[in-house]
Amino acid sequence: MKGERFQALDSMSTLVAVLDAEGAVRFANAALENALGLSRRTLVGLEFASFFAQPALLQMALTGVRRQEAAGLRFEASLKGLQHELIPAHVNVAAADGQGDILVELWPLEQHARQDREERLREQVQANKELIRNLAHEIKNPLGGIRGAAQLLEMELGQRDLREYTQVIIHEADRLQGLVDRLLAPHRHPHQVGDVNIHEVCERVLALVLLEHPQGLHVERDYDASIPEFRGDRAQLIQALLNIVQNAAQALTERIAAGDACITLRTRVLRQVTFGRKRYRLALELHVIDNGPGVPEAIKDRIFYPLVSGREGGSGLGLTLAQTFVQQHDGLIECESEPGRTDFRILLPLP
Repeated sequence: MKGERFQALDSMSTLVAVLDAEGAVRFANAALENALGLSRRTLVGLEFASFFAQPALLQMALTGVRRQEAAGLRFEASLKGLQHELIPAHVNVAAADGQGDILVELWPLEQHARQDREERLREQVQANKELIRNLAHEIKNPLGGIRGAAQLLEMELGQRDLREYTQVIIHEADRLQGLVDRLLAPHRHPHQVGDVNIHEVCERVLALVLLEHPQGLHVERDYDASIPEFRGDRAQLIQALLNIVQNAAQALTERIAAGDACITLRTRVLRQVTFGRKRYRLALELHVIDNGPGVPEAIKDRIFYPLVSGREGGSGLGLTLAQTFVQQHDGLIECESEPGRTDFRILLPLP
């Protein structure tokens, strides 16, 4: 059997090796190449068990499959990675076909846990979108009635001091209307797809934020100029990134006052990367890093939920909308935070 028959395995996010009857590698998919730091050409012909911390575990499984003692065997083991670090993984060993080849699949536990987190996040965002949309529509009509009634009442009032109360009602109704409009914003406008240069998006966002904070905020650019243009909604991506950068700037209020606040925008190309349970040949990685106090522990796991804010007076919608806009591009936003360093990581597929 020739290796070309297994090329479809390159699209899988799991680590896959096809072994011959003696346990030598006949084919390794791209995910396994990345994990081991070795090319497919180098791996072919090598004993696959030698890449395990406990080679005997795989050798016993291969023996069982060869003797047809089981259709497939599952166990946990550790693969030796690129820097000789151990990668704990679930391993499945099964016969590949009738010609003696054996298929070995590995699911790294860390990757598996991350994919589960991503899936839960995507499901939560989708549920939040439906909840917000329904709730906003329910609120919108009564708000219009309240405002209209307050205006009519104001026209009937003769005393100016009493009109202050109706003005409070009108202003609060307008404030809530603005909140509802922001909640509905992602659902109102169709996707306007065009060619997007991510660095033009970054520069537009930085220009807006620096206008708001002309002093005390230092910006660092760490761009990979090789990143190609891609198809997307430029306005949505500007808004998503703006929400994240503004969120960082607001967290840096004290450092801006002290004059040592810093926000870094870093872009990179990732190859053969998996997110959203899909594997992409190329992806954009955009980091927004700040040296602020970090995300409060109490909300760290909920920062992308609607109406959750770590800042007094915050609406709690900025990150929710950013995640929504990025997910509409088949992407994802992740966050790692500790005091002195918060890193929002945006992942987007590239052509």
